[in-house]
Amino acid sequence: MTDDDRLIQCLLDNKERLSAIGTDVPDPRVYRKLLRDILNAAMKSGINEEARDIVLDTINHDHSADRLVLSNQGFFGTQKMAVGQGQLYPQASARMEAFRQIFPNDDIEFFVGLRDLATFFPAILPKTPFETMEDMLNGVDPSTFRWTDMVRRLRESHPDMPMTIWCNEDTPLIWGQVVREMAGLDPNASFTGEFLLLKEIMTEIGMQRFETYMAGQPDMTEIQKRRVIVAFLDKFVKEEEIEEELDLPGWSEALIDHLSDIYDDDVHEVARVSGVNMIAP
Repeated sequence: MTDDDRLIQCLLDNKERLSAIGTDVPDPRVYRKLLRDILNAAMKSGINEEARDIVLDTINHDHSADRLVLSNQGFFGTQKMAVGQGQLYPQASARMEAFRQIFPNDDIEFFVGLRDLATFFPAILPKTPFETMEDMLNGVDPSTFRWTDMVRRLRESHPDMPMTIWCNEDTPLIWGQVVREMAGLDPNASFTGEFLLLKEIMTEIGMQRFETYMAGQPDMTEIQKRRVIVAFLDKFVKEEEIEEELDLPGWSEALIDHLSDIYDDDVHEVARVSGVNMIAP
């Protein structure tokens, strides 16, 4: 419930460019069901020794590539598995252990986008069998959940798997870095769709002026680009695109603000977890 597959689609739009640097980006429609079935089977009876070959054959993997990018919001569990035992994604570590068994001799990295629980919980509720938020959370106070707990569990169970994490709310500002790090691109390499998300939250005239300005500044660093983006958004942002209206029975404005404040503190704690690469504006 974050980027609606914009990230993997951006990588697919740059498939040939990425292939030239040894990064293979298969279409997720080819492998998502397969990986889901393999992971579910693994949780019950273990991994077939041929699982890796089956996956790579299915996606027609380029064996000359040394980096393979796979994307699925369900790697840690489906929406109905997102909350349980008073935790976020309680099965995440076990499912990643199964994933490790599929690719036993490969170096695995996690790239995870987080979201404010004030909007995350309401977004996943309609995707679950539960009628109410209280039922979905099993009566647990929503303010007790922390992303830090999930991240620490994953780091403790898989200390050799580095994690790159960012906040979905920051994505328009850090999009370029997220894409480059996931794809294995150089920090200043160009790619198609670098300002894709800005078009959704910036007015048309603002975007035109922004693109004109950026065309005249080809050697800007990532930090400089972010400062320019902030300056243009300050003048040309579409307010209706960045404000999310929440009308959830039993959830007061005070509770929503409280959850958002907790999220801000939680993100700072996530960044301090050993082995986490936090991408922030």
